[in-house]
Amino acid sequence: MRQFTAIVNPTAGASTSVAALLQVGRLLREAGAELETEYSRSLAHAQELAREAGGRGRVVLAVGGDGIVGGIGGALSGSDALFGIVPAGRGNDFARALGLPTDPAALAKTLLHGEPSRVDTIEVESAHGRTVALGSVYAGVDALANRHANEARVLKGAASYYMGGLRAVTTWRPAAYKVTVDGEELDHRGYTVVAANSAYYGSGRIIAPDARLDDGLLQLVMISEAPRRLFFTLMNELKTGAHVNRPEVRIAQGRQIRIEADREVPFGTDGEVDAVLPVTARVLPAALAVLR
Repeated sequence: MRQFTAIVNPTAGASTSVAALLQVGRLLREAGAELETEYSRSLAHAQELAREAGGRGRVVLAVGGDGIVGGIGGALSGSDALFGIVPAGRGNDFARALGLPTDPAALAKTLLHGEPSRVDTIEVESAHGRTVALGSVYAGVDALANRHANEARVLKGAASYYMGGLRAVTTWRPAAYKVTVDGEELDHRGYTVVAANSAYYGSGRIIAPDARLDDGLLQLVMISEAPRRLFFTLMNELKTGAHVNRPEVRIAQGRQIRIEADREVPFGTDGEVDAVLPVTARVLPAALAVLR
């Protein structure tokens, strides 16, 4: 029977995270599994707790949204530790990419009996240091929208991302990017550049429909300069991934993607936005063992 260590951030969506863990945790214990809970003081502390628990051979559960999921998963990347997720955030995009069930009973069954599966992660290198992300690196208006969503006090979930997007687009002016994909330079002017390991970002929006977590590649999505009314249409098409069929959207793929711009442009990873370009994203094939 598996032994679990759940890590919760009590300062970020604490009530939702604790409620989700209580439901799933009761089912794990009823099945005979051992579950211990750790409350982190910060993301760095959560990562420290995760490495320690993984080193003891325990299944490490990230309880919360994409920020703590990405931080803990990144900390375990490259190790033999087994990673599980109890989704309890606004976006839950990496859990969605893994196909995890939302029903507590079905999720508990996955955590108890699911077979480990190895997925790729992303090494992210910038002037701010080196980190490891799970879902994507995005640089442009979507990073600014994510920042606005994180600052939202009233709206939650997809609504906060949508309103954050509206606020960002009204003030955004297209940037001139230089994107280098496995040594090949691409010039781009527009709204954003996304290096995606997962198909999803921004609370279920399908930014990169062809992205796969286990193919050893990053999908590159570049949205070009366009009238604002067309960009709002593109935002709406992210619900289905239909935007990739438009001429304003350019798609490529590679193992290493460097993104630069002609001015200060924010970039984000897994829901966290606290850095600016340039940034280099490298795929780390089969670096993380997950339950799905």
